[in-house]
Amino acid sequence: MKLLSKKVKSNAHGQDSSYFLGWQEYEKNPYNEVRNPRGIIQMGLAENQLSFDLLESWLAQNPDAVGFKKNGESIFKELALFQDYHGLPAFKNALAEFMEEIRGNKVRLDSENLVLTAGATSANETLIFCLADPGDAFLLPTPYYPGFDRDLKWRTGVEIVSIQCNSSNGFRITGSALEEAYQEAERRNLKVKGVLVTNPSNPLGITLSLHELNLLVDFIDAKGIHLISDEIYSGLVFNLPDFVSIMEVLMNKNYMNTQIWNQIHLVYSLSKDLGIPGFRVGAIYSSNEMVVSAATKMSSFGLVSSQTQYLLSAMLSDKKFTKTYVSENRKRLKHRQEMLIRGLGNAGIGCLKSNAGLFCWVDMRHLLSSNTFEAEMEIWKKIIYEVGLNISPGSSCHCPEPGWFRVCFANMSEEALNHAMQRINVFVNSECKTNVNGHIGNQFWNKTLRRKSLANWVFRQSFHDYKCQR
Repeated sequence: MKLLSKKVKSNAHGQDSSYFLGWQEYEKNPYNEVRNPRGIIQMGLAENQLSFDLLESWLAQNPDAVGFKKNGESIFKELALFQDYHGLPAFKNALAEFMEEIRGNKVRLDSENLVLTAGATSANETLIFCLADPGDAFLLPTPYYPGFDRDLKWRTGVEIVSIQCNSSNGFRITGSALEEAYQEAERRNLKVKGVLVTNPSNPLGITLSLHELNLLVDFIDAKGIHLISDEIYSGLVFNLPDFVSIMEVLMNKNYMNTQIWNQIHLVYSLSKDLGIPGFRVGAIYSSNEMVVSAATKMSSFGLVSSQTQYLLSAMLSDKKFTKTYVSENRKRLKHRQEMLIRGLGNAGIGCLKSNAGLFCWVDMRHLLSSNTFEAEMEIWKKIIYEVGLNISPGSSCHCPEPGWFRVCFANMSEEALNHAMQRINVFVNSECKTNVNGHIGNQFWNKTLRRKSLANWVFRQSFHDYKCQR
């Protein structure tokens, strides 16, 4: 151990969070309808698997893109030798136009301001390296994605200070919460370099309101700090209100080419909107020339392959396809979210009203034995080990109130989701009968398997090969 670095020996990566522990338990005992009917169903994976048929149909109709050909001639050698970290111009142009389409064509994005990265994880960390020094701080509204403790802090040495948001106003950002977080950082002798938000929110599944966005712009302007807007879920808004990008706010305020224009940076990825996290395609968008220059050099540590860029440039340049895909994918997400809300509602469980994303923010406070995070962990362990569902406890997202959970709905078949809802229904009924502290044991499983047999569920996929995505 003495031969290793402090970073290797530290636990600052956050892998001991219950968010990641739930993943480990799932991987030990993954559900399979035939081989392992008592296994854990993965509901902690924010992955979009609802529209692969649309992607596969496009691939079948475009063999040249798949075969790395242009006008029938192979360009494999050209792509295999391409190493420019600025990226393929055709892909950057197509990506910028797709981002504009997702934002309702209300913004104009210059592809020269894009920096390609190996996913949003890399994009966020690269921006932190560009904007802050070790020991500086970024403010994040709670609850936030558990992986940020790793992505933003582990290698950069930057600290996170929470902007405390709570259920009294639907976890909305307020001016007082922003100021209190800033003052808390000062009390801890931390220099605040910026605010980072996810819009739409992970884990809340809501879009930031225009009021919140204006509040953030005014706040970072007054403090002379940066704002990072992680818009990785921007194409997954399926209910009103519509998504409003931070770039739209800046343009409406006529802030182009001003100082604040250089203080705001956008993160994007195709992992969620296209459902291709394995392709590792992310991007930074910034009008700050020094940030773009430095981030481009840093991107050498996590490039997007030229083959991936070529394939996706062809796909994203097909405007008929992208329009159809975005529209149909949103319809499917809305249907799937309604299934989850209805299933939870049948069990007496409510959710925060949401309009976006791949998950719901689920309220199980009434199931806690006490209003404590210890009680939250008790119920979470029952749901993992007895019910057989991996969901993410609110404490892993730094939620200030115990009893909230993130539950994903787009990474499984409809049959699997229905079966998960059946399990949770039996669990809640059993909890009520045993006054929360009772044990379910074989009674739970006998009821679950008997109902499953009657329903004759036929699953279309297994859950063996998932990798941890946010």
